Amino acid sequence: MSINKLFFILFAGLLCMIYSCKQSPPPDLNLPEKGDLFFSGYYWNYKDNADPVGPGPNRFLGTKENAWVDSLDRLHLKITQKNNLWYCSEIISSREFKYGTYIFTCESDIRNFDQKVIFGFFTWDNYSFQKQANSEIDVEFSKWDVASDSLLVTYSVQPVWFSNPTPYQERSRKPPIASKYISKSMTYMMRWTPDSVAWESYEGDTYPGTNKTSEWSFNNTNRSRNKIEGTRTSDPIIVPAPSDSTNVRFNFWLLNGVAPNNGKNHEIIVKNFKFIPL
Repeated sequence: MSINKLFFILFAGLLCMIYSCKQSPPPDLNLPEKGDLFFSGYYWNYKDNADPVGPGPNRFLGTKENAWVDSLDRLHLKITQKNNLWYCSEIISSREFKYGTYIFTCESDIRNFDQKVIFGFFTWDNYSFQKQANSEIDVEFSKWDVASDSLLVTYSVQPVWFSNPTPYQERSRKPPIASKYISKSMTYMMRWTPDSVAWESYEGDTYPGTNKTSEWSFNNTNRSRNKIEGTRTSDPIIVPAPSDSTNVRFNFWLLNGVAPNNGKNHEIIVKNFKFIPL
């Protein structure tokens, strides 16, 4: 073997030891957050129930048929009929959320939705019913089964008890928003603090926008109320608080689980979501 060839072999081996044969670093023990889909910088999981559950109760299809994110990073939610049954959609954040400012933009014209269709954005906690009424605050879009209703947006802070003969009227508000704004992109803000919840809406897809179309706030000067659910009654609550398991959800569902009057599938598009911690 020539000296040049021997030198080449030794040099190649040295390079292999330095680069190719270098031991891989240990795995990162801080595993990344996971979920069924990724939207606006967060992972989300499907709600998947073949049997009717709340809200509604409805069946929820936990697949990309009813909930997906497109190439523009927009969230699509659908209500669809399949094998003569109606399926709704809901996505649940993988991470927990607490006090702060929640912002999202809805791109769909909600004026033409069937009167039984409801789109919701809300905070929720499966484990805080007794102390915090499930830590729920909401922005919802619906005609609530009144076809002629033109007040399509509802802000609310739980507990809200619409079926009560003397409902908690101070805990929800349907702001008048001109139809010309509802027909196109609108951005909604919900700010949650220990003492209050405030809502705002803006024309267009930015926050804060130049044209504020509605606002409302609820604070701890209001009367405390109890959430009643079946045989359970929560503690008296004014402004609910988040806990270590409070998440964020988007859902698209049917009032009382009843099929749309027009018999049509429905779809809504959410352009983005942003959270700013308190």
